[in-house]
Amino acid sequence: MPSESDLLAPLDLAFWNIESPRHPMHLAALGVFGAHSPAAARHAADLLAARAAGVSGLRMRIRDTWHPSALGGAAREAAPDFEPLDHVRLHAPAADFHAVAGAIMQRPLERDRPPWEAHVVPGEDGTSFAVLFKFHHALADGLRALTLAAAVLDPMDLPAPRPCPEEPARGFLPDVRKLPGHVRDSVRDLGRALDIGASVARATWDVRSSAALGCASTGTRRVAGAAVELDEIHTIRKSVGGTVNDVLIAVVAGALRRWLDEHGDGSDGVSPRALIPVSRRRPRTAHPQGNRLSGYLMRLPVDDPDPLARLAAVRTAMDRNKEAGPHRGAGAVALLADHVPSLGHRLGMPVVGRAARLLFDILVTSVPLPSLGLKLGGCPLTEVYPLAPLARGQALAVAVSTFRGRVHYGLVADAQAVPDLDVLAGALTAEVAELTAACAL
Repeated sequence: MPSESDLLAPLDLAFWNIESPRHPMHLAALGVFGAHSPAAARHAADLLAARAAGVSGLRMRIRDTWHPSALGGAAREAAPDFEPLDHVRLHAPAADFHAVAGAIMQRPLERDRPPWEAHVVPGEDGTSFAVLFKFHHALADGLRALTLAAAVLDPMDLPAPRPCPEEPARGFLPDVRKLPGHVRDSVRDLGRALDIGASVARATWDVRSSAALGCASTGTRRVAGAAVELDEIHTIRKSVGGTVNDVLIAVVAGALRRWLDEHGDGSDGVSPRALIPVSRRRPRTAHPQGNRLSGYLMRLPVDDPDPLARLAAVRTAMDRNKEAGPHRGAGAVALLADHVPSLGHRLGMPVVGRAARLLFDILVTSVPLPSLGLKLGGCPLTEVYPLAPLARGQALAVAVSTFRGRVHYGLVADAQAVPDLDVLAGALTAEVAELTAACAL
């Protein structure tokens, strides 16, 4: 029987149960390495397999459990027949790494063995190769995935990620200081669940999904990426105020406007709801490997023709979200996972997955990366595009990372809803140029 420390945290369990064959819940990162020889990609695949054998986190599979404290839950356990070669795959040479990544992203991970894969794709010109790391969201969040991936790269000392402090809950929780301990804990838990649930309900009462971005999920995927100079983002931020993240979100809004206008669909009246995940990691948490997330929800000002006005609207919305805290609004729905019994996750998550489209249209998330000279087999990592899961009914997920002076946007889309994802990726760089020009006036 697994120990309590092996049990999946509530949000991990939600990700595990919300998955379906056409809607896999894995996250990924597409790293591009400079190749010093035509054999570099094959050597990289051999290294990944050899090193994976010694990383305990990569040996863990997820199994159902009937542990008394988590009836109907699941737990991590070491796979007795772990074979790294089942997880590391060398592909044929390709000219477009993102196109290969799209085909790989639409295939679910095998759930009866450790849920991760590493795909090595040689470049056709022999000067580069790519590695697509896939991790199920129940196994790892962005920070955990970074740690596991770093363990199979060339050895180097990485600084430990700094967790974001969790804000105290506020709302209509009763004064329970004089109650017995076990009663006090139960009341607080119930009160927090009711508080969060009421906040989610209020925030979603007037939800209207954007028809321009909605889709009937096909299960197919396209992947694209764009890279912009971090100095340009800092120049924009210094000119108008706010945060780097405000600028990065505003760039997404402007790119969507460009894409819609180019399609002739028009951007008038389009203001899709974007979910912005917020980390709730804390030191010495009971589930150090688990997902600890809330989120902010905001309308992207796609319908505003002025790039600086779009940025100002994003800044105002984010300031309002931060003032309310991560326990308020529809984005806090992830917090409800902590208050649902394990059996409820198993029975109810498929329904929640189908309802995700009611809450938001687009995911925009930031994934922290160390600005260090990472290498694999002596080949330097030159680009890295984070890739987020695409929930049922969602057309687009955007993940952003800053790496060695550049901002990398990783885009994952339903292939039917956004067949020309590369055009949208190009619109991101065009929007940065327009914002820079507007700030210079």
